Amino acid sequence: MNSDQDLFKKLEILLTEQRNPSTQAIDLADSLQIVKLINEEDKAVAYRVEEKLPVIADAVDEIVNGLKKGGRLLYFGAGTSGRLGVLDASECPPTFGTNPETVRGFIAGGEKAMFVAQEGAEDKETFGEEEVVKQNVKESDIIVGLAASGRTPYVHGALKEAKKIGCKTILITTVSADQVELDVDYMIDVPVGPEVIMGSTRMKSATAQKMILNMLTTGAMIRLGKVYENVMVDLQLTNKKLEERAKRILMMLADVDYQQAGVYLEKADNHVKTALMMAVGSLDKEEAIKKLSEYDGFIRKALNR
Repeated sequence: MNSDQDLFKKLEILLTEQRNPSTQAIDLADSLQIVKLINEEDKAVAYRVEEKLPVIADAVDEIVNGLKKGGRLLYFGAGTSGRLGVLDASECPPTFGTNPETVRGFIAGGEKAMFVAQEGAEDKETFGEEEVVKQNVKESDIIVGLAASGRTPYVHGALKEAKKIGCKTILITTVSADQVELDVDYMIDVPVGPEVIMGSTRMKSATAQKMILNMLTTGAMIRLGKVYENVMVDLQLTNKKLEERAKRILMMLADVDYQQAGVYLEKADNHVKTALMMAVGSLDKEEAIKKLSEYDGFIRKALNR
């Protein structure tokens, strides 16, 4: 059996490549029937993710440990999976005030693959290996592979190379673990079953992966003190909308008016956590910064003690 036939056989048995019996007449459906069918299939995704919450939580703990040691969280994927990794990483700096280098996403085929599919870019493990080497990956980094099928060569190459370096590795896939031939520290396998349209993993598979990525980064950032109560307080004020959001946060949590919120932000050099500490704790800037440092950036702990 040649390599093409071998690949065909492997694809043939993947859950994501099966026909969905519930949607075999979708080509005869009207628009309302189509969206109802899609919605019914989507409803099951959250329950599938729920079954994997313990391992997702373990992965969050590992990410927190790595970031505390100065490591990075790096995503590797191809196609839709790769785009989701890049999306999640790009939203961390404005949302949680992280350094852009701390959480990064890499997609097979490079930046241009975000907008136009780059055929063949995912087909060799060496491409993933080379990206890991190029990014100067260290043992303290956490490497996350995103592969709906669980078999994307680019992702396998990245994870295998990371494993050699000594990194903690995580794989997010939407087939069952028994269909994945790869050794990782945390296997987050969420078998969502056949897609509405056979093989279209931009649908349920992508939804599941996005839900898991939300949990990984949001969970880690909460554990790192970047949230006060249920409000993101480490956001970067990079545009007018975020400036106004920061004022609203101060008004809501510190019980100050709009003008006072602006004054506190100005005194805190637009650092929301510092401004909040100053307003709630009746502290000057230096005291607020010191308190935050003493309690690893956790506002609630700093205020309570």
